[in-house]
Amino acid sequence: MKTTISTDPRLIDVFRNYPDFVRPQLEYLRELIIETAAETESVSELEETLKWNEPSFVTKFGSTLRIDWKEKQPNQYAMYFQCNSRLVDTFRLVFNETFEFEGKRAIIFQLDQQISKTELKQCIRTALTYHKVKHMISLGL
Repeated sequence: MKTTISTDPRLIDVFRNYPDFVRPQLEYLRELIIETAAETESVSELEETLKWNEPSFVTKFGSTLRIDWKEKQPNQYAMYFQCNSRLVDTFRLVFNETFEFEGKRAIIFQLDQQISKTELKQCIRTALTYHKVKHMISLGL
């Protein structure tokens, strides 16, 4: 099954307005999310939209996933998850040695950090299918 992607045109402007030093990292996260959605059988539609003026990714059975860079923390960027889900707590249990976390809401990346692609794609897949795996102890990880 092919994944259909719908993109809010305002998203392109948001990416265009990121500073040059962080735009490639955020575009890489976006590519990973799209790639993971396409590889995930139960994800038939991916909506790229804006929530809180941040690039956001929504699926039928998933939990909203956002990415952003904040001027207050110029040397880092993040992937945000719904803080009332079990996502970040579970990621912390499974990937504590791999990623840096912020509370129950984010995986934090440093600008010059080499990202663990396989592990991050597991986190993305879990978020994109959250409502299908939330009953599992470790969300299927």
